[in-house]
Amino acid sequence: MKPVKSVAILGAGAMGAFFAARFHDSAEFSATLVARGQRYDRLARDRLVVNGENYALPVVHPDHVDAPADLIIVALKHHHLLEAVPDLKNLVGDGTTILSVMNGLDSEEIIGAVYGMDKVLYAISVGIDAVRQGNQITYTRPGMHYIGEATNAHLSPRVKHVQAAFERAGIPYETPRDMVRMLWWKFLVNAGINQASAVMRAPYGVFQSSPQARALMEALMQEVIVLAQAAGVNLVHQDIEDWYSFLETLSPRGKTSMLQDVEAGRKTEVEILGGKVVKLGRTYGIPTPVNLAVLQIIQVLEQFQD
Repeated sequence: MKPVKSVAILGAGAMGAFFAARFHDSAEFSATLVARGQRYDRLARDRLVVNGENYALPVVHPDHVDAPADLIIVALKHHHLLEAVPDLKNLVGDGTTILSVMNGLDSEEIIGAVYGMDKVLYAISVGIDAVRQGNQITYTRPGMHYIGEATNAHLSPRVKHVQAAFERAGIPYETPRDMVRMLWWKFLVNAGINQASAVMRAPYGVFQSSPQARALMEALMQEVIVLAQAAGVNLVHQDIEDWYSFLETLSPRGKTSMLQDVEAGRKTEVEILGGKVVKLGRTYGIPTPVNLAVLQIIQVLEQFQD
């Protein structure tokens, strides 16, 4: 495989903008945003502003792609994924690697079902406190980005090439031996703090200081641990404790993506968090009352947005 030079980013929210800016800042890469319809018009008209800096990133319509990309980063909200997967068609070539930094447990399999799991790497991002307001994205910490195959006892050439690209772009990364466990750990974190923050309208600082906020977050997480163990994934209570080391590094004024969506009147990703927990609970015959209650609260908030 040749070194990564061209990077296409699908999704220009907080996460997509972070990766686009990092790759754009390095002269070694050609970074492009991919969009159609109103998103294309908006991105072509309004530049992304990341930490106060304007980024004149090229925007390409998926039907007008000239050549495959070396690396595709998918950073969409989950409810946009199915309609957007066909937009990757002209971007995927024999040497293309697809990296999903989306929330949830299913995006890699959805993409891989169309383009082949051999082209897809797993990824999660933790500890980045990016906040989006319109076309402006701010963050104080770049977080840590875990990438790899499902198992990584020996690194594949595809993983090594993405690692090298991240190093050149200055993106912090690690490759764990068991990436599936890490996906479930991120799912645990998101089910806890994303949902709790949305129903309480609470930024990270509330969870850094309030025992009551932590108690709700941990109750949501504990239900995920029981489900993970039923699914054969080794999550334990210590995994909740490990999350606090990341939480304490975040800006107290920072907000989860779900809280940002609730405040902006956008559709949230509650279906792939609380909704997924409840669905798995029914599959395994395990009660999930806390996630069910919070799921219903967020669904009402979505239904009656101002």
